[in-house]
Amino acid sequence: MPDRLDITWIVLIGLALATILVPPLVSRALFANALLLTFAALKGRRIVLDFLDLRSAPALWRGSVSAWVFIVVLFAWLASAVVALI
Repeated sequence: MPDRLDITWIVLIGLALATILVPPLVSRALFANALLLTFAALKGRRIVLDFLDLRSAPALWRGSVSAWVFIVVLFAWLASAVVALI
């Protein structure tokens, strides 16, 4: 039976493959950027929880680091939205 890190590796590889497939399949740039950044946020959160071992850390640390990942992704998406609107 695979352990948590094996499952995380499989998820990360699946998200990486999905990241490769998005640009040719999605024609709207803003939606494609949102999708790619969502994949990046999911990958970042899995890495933080499983490889930096925050899954067993107190909820405050998990929440803070997860919020930081999502805030960085949100700013990146906002930057891409501004560029698309200009």
